[in-house]
Amino acid sequence: MSNTSGRMLRLLSLLQTHRFWPGSELADRLDVSERTLRRDIDRLRDLGYPVDAHRGVDGGYQLAAGAALPPLVLDDEEAVALAIGLRAAAYGAVAGIEESSVRALTKVVRIMPPRLRRQVDALRTATEPAPWTRGPSVDASLLTIVAQAIQDTERIRFGYTARGGEETSRHVEPYRLVSLGRRWYLVAFDLHRQDWRSFRLDRIASPRSTTLRFEPRAVPGGDAVAFVRAGLENIPQQYNVEALIHAPGGTIRDAIGRWTTIEDVDETTCRMRVSVDSLDWPALALGTIGVEFEVISPPELIEHIREWSARFARATT
Repeated sequence: MSNTSGRMLRLLSLLQTHRFWPGSELADRLDVSERTLRRDIDRLRDLGYPVDAHRGVDGGYQLAAGAALPPLVLDDEEAVALAIGLRAAAYGAVAGIEESSVRALTKVVRIMPPRLRRQVDALRTATEPAPWTRGPSVDASLLTIVAQAIQDTERIRFGYTARGGEETSRHVEPYRLVSLGRRWYLVAFDLHRQDWRSFRLDRIASPRSTTLRFEPRAVPGGDAVAFVRAGLENIPQQYNVEALIHAPGGTIRDAIGRWTTIEDVDETTCRMRVSVDSLDWPALALGTIGVEFEVISPPELIEHIREWSARFARATT
């Protein structure tokens, strides 16, 4: 590959990963003059890439949305991550993208060099994602609108159905999307209530842009996932599950700590606590961690596991 071709690919990669590049910074990154940079930008435009130029002291370049999606430049890690993400999307909780995810995955894997294809194949054969059969699905267009508002730091309005069925209108500054358990959540600052809230995406209706930008605030605690989890812990659930697990707490946190509270009892034992409205997930989690455990409560979980155990035993006889 010639120096010019390699530089063009590097330029395209930079433009695809940054909203706006000052011209001087972009030229420094490529180790070229600003005149050469302008010529390279013109070459990209000739190839169909819509690059906007901003003139003046604070001038620079950014890749704009075009009429069609031009080829993307991905590094090795990005390509593998894209393939894994597309495969997960084919089984996931976002409605309407399963078929298109499979088509895109086929295209990506087909053009991968052998070394990257082996990585993807290794991950594919070592894991078996379960089809999404529980919990509500989220419309793909809704997810895209909300994600774009977060990216653009733009306020949005939407209708929301609360837990009790009350329908309200919300005006928020969106902060992060969180996938937790079987659901998607939006963490946002509610402008009407002047406080932080988490919203289930399957209860959001008709999100729309306001074109009003905002300066992002800091979410309480600095962790959007922890904020959602803390809110869920305050919602009454049907079952409060407690179990002793005979393994170090650090090991169990790595496996299921994202969805449960794990407390250290001693060096070889920990305690799991979680509130749920269905006993399927705690039974599955305890059964897949690969260590001995004891259910403390509720009694319904003990009976649930006995039922599963009997069914599994019948399947092997």
